[in-house]
This record gives sequence, C-alpha cells and structure tokens, in this order.
Amino acid sequence: MGIKSYQNPAELLVKEYLLADSFIPYTSIICGICACKMVYDLTQLFSSVYFKSYPSLPKIQRTEWSNRSISTFHAMFITAMSLYFVFWSNLYSDNQYAGMVTFRSSALSTFSLGASVGYFLADLGMIIWFYPSLGGMEYVLHHLLSLAAVAYSMLTGEGQLYTFMVLISETTTPGINLRWYLDTVGMKRSKAYLVNGVVIFVAWFVSEISLLLLDFFLFC
Repeated sequence: MGIKSYQNPAELLVKEYLLADSFIPYTSIICGICACKMVYDLTQLFSSVYFKSYPSLPKIQRTEWSNRSISTFHAMFITAMSLYFVFWSNLYSDNQYAGMVTFRSSALSTFSLGASVGYFLADLGMIIWFYPSLGGMEYVLHHLLSLAAVAYSMLTGEGQLYTFMVLISETTTPGINLRWYLDTVGMKRSKAYLVNGVVIFVAWFVSEISLLLLDFFLFC
C-alpha cells in the first residue's frame, strides 16, 4: 500500500509535467546535462581501474579524457536519433502526415534535440571553465552556433528534419576522439591509429554523400 500511495503521484508528475509537451524542451535539457555529468564521473571511475596510463596523465589531460567521453556518448546518441528520424521514422513521410516537413515535430524529436542542447551547454561550460586547455575560441564559436541552431529548432519545432540531417555528421566524432585517445596513450605509430584514420575518412565521406543525396531528393 505504501509503494502504491507514492506511485500514482509520481506517475502523474511525470505525465502531466515532466513529459508534457510544454515542458519537454526544459526536461530534455536537464536530462542532457545530467547524462553528461554521469558519463563524466563514470569515465573517471572506469578509466582509473582499466587504463594503466590514465592515473599518470596530467590533471588537464585526465579532464579532457573524461570530456571526450561525453562528446563520444553524445555523438553516438544524436547520430542514432538523427538516422532514425531521417531514414526510418514516419514523422517526415508524406504518406503519414499532412503539411510541410519543415514544420513537423514530435515529442521524441524535440526531446532528442533538447538532450543535444543540454550537451552543448555542459560542454561549452567546461570549455570556458578550463579555457583554453579544452579548446580555443573556435571551439567556443562552434558550440555557440550549434547551440543556437539546435535550440531554435527544438523550441520552435521548425526545420527539425534539416537539423537532424546536419547532425548525422556527428558520426565522425567518436573516431576523432578515439584518435586522441590513441595518441595520448602513445599508440600514434600503431596499426590501430592508421585504421582509425581510414575509418574517420570513410565515415565523413559517407555522411557527406548521404547529405547531398538527401538534399537532391528533397528539393527535386
């Protein structure tokens, strides 16, 4: 009885407030920031146990190590969601919905973009806090522009399809971060480093060709 007495108010809170359409942007941003913090802490915990070279790294490199894990996690999440919405979701299918695709959105698409906004806020905060160790002014400008574009699409519901199309390019980020990890642990001359470079190029090439083909079919 005690559990049920708490269960109903909790379900009401989630359905009526946290996941209500008007609150989804703010809930998703908070979830994105909390996910970044969780990944950061877990990376520190596991790296100190499973990577022998991690404890010997300078403090700022350990910070960047954990920061890049956040970047990798976000890239995998937003790439998966972007591929889903662009290629498999019925949200932008002419057979399912009326109206221009430019103005179509859903609770899930808005939540996904909100989580990405949360990441950009968290990462931008770290870049500014440790400036310029985690990146110079070009990183700050990149994050500000990305944050503005994704936040606008999330809040207005406009252009979400095109936003997801651009975010597919995040597919190269895990490879770039892995390249930094390999360099940091002294594996720059290894075969893994060479293969990593080839994979990054292929991933970039495929994502760019995919965007060009999508633009062709959408506007022709």
